[in-house]
Amino acid sequence: MIIRASERVFEIRHEMRGGKGDVSLAQLPGSALALHLRLFSEITIPPGAGIGTHTHSGETEYFYIIEGTGIVNDNGSMVEVQPGDVVVTGGGAMHNIENHTNAPLRLVAVIVTEA
Repeated sequence: MIIRASERVFEIRHEMRGGKGDVSLAQLPGSALALHLRLFSEITIPPGAGIGTHTHSGETEYFYIIEGTGIVNDNGSMVEVQPGDVVVTGGGAMHNIENHTNAPLRLVAVIVTEA
């Protein structure tokens, strides 16, 4: 199966999960997601914006950083992330991510649910 860029679902989320500013998402349509795949999305976080603090219970979220740098609250530890880094959050842990630079931060977010 090939999913063309034009088939993705595009949306802007204002203050996503209580974060700052507007974040844009380019998601796979629900019909393309496998049984335990809740989300597969390219997310762009502009300068000064971010995704607010949230937890993941019964699922694991992966952020694969594609472009730019950001600051992640990794269950209480503040860590700078850069291209190639992967943030893994599950088991009831919490995280958030913010872009404190002058360039966009792009990542792929994947959420996999437990059985």
